[in-house]
Amino acid sequence: MGDVLSGLACFGGVLIFLLLIFLSVSVRVVKEYERGVIFRLGRLIGAKGPGLFILIPVIDRMVKVDLRVITLDVPSQEAITKDNVTIKVNAVVYFKVFNPEDAIVQVEDYRRATWQIAQTTLRNVIGQSELDELLAHREKVNNELQRIIDEQTEPWGIKVTLVEVKDVELPATMQRAMARQAESEREKRAKIIHASGEFEASKQLAEAARNISKEPATIQLRYLQTLTEIAVEKNSTIIFPVPIDLLRGILTPLEQEAQKSADDGQSTVD
Repeated sequence: MGDVLSGLACFGGVLIFLLLIFLSVSVRVVKEYERGVIFRLGRLIGAKGPGLFILIPVIDRMVKVDLRVITLDVPSQEAITKDNVTIKVNAVVYFKVFNPEDAIVQVEDYRRATWQIAQTTLRNVIGQSELDELLAHREKVNNELQRIIDEQTEPWGIKVTLVEVKDVELPATMQRAMARQAESEREKRAKIIHASGEFEASKQLAEAARNISKEPATIQLRYLQTLTEIAVEKNSTIIFPVPIDLLRGILTPLEQEAQKSADDGQSTVD
């Protein structure tokens, strides 16, 4: 009886051990952001997940695919722009898998394939763009890169969501040329602003001259006012000759007033 019980215990232990091995091999857990692509005897069954499911040992094989957005750095590389300027440029590509089955079946390594396509497309698009366009309208270049890469990776179940050109490194000679160009532009704007100011000032002076010419005594009063301002600022005594024209400009109106008063008095006496 003891031998029978011992045999049953050993058999039960073996069954439990085999059951544990079966569960460890068969049970699979797929996370929320993953999908498990199942192959049964080499034939595609489909993508499963998320959650827990059981595979048939030896017969079934599963490949996990991450559905999250993947960041792919495109290393710096030399490219020649449309206007024959050699530059170094790098970029970053954001993409994700929208069809796990195609990502596994249609291409051997979808990450590496996308990286190669991005690298080649970056050189091609830079070669079709001028340097000024690349520097001033980078958003347009980014959109063109995203469109071309997305078209080529769509059959693999890959969706390219964003492409950004990060750095554009110019040759030293081109940097100096652009610095000189920027300096020339600043000097041009400064001269235009200065000339505009001079033009406005000349118009104001011309208007002032026209107003002064209508009243001869005004220029004489302005002359005296200027001398007063100079004396205040320098804190000194200024001796200057008085032009006859200045006295004539001041005395003539006074003589006219006196003569007018005398005439009025004579008329009253008469």
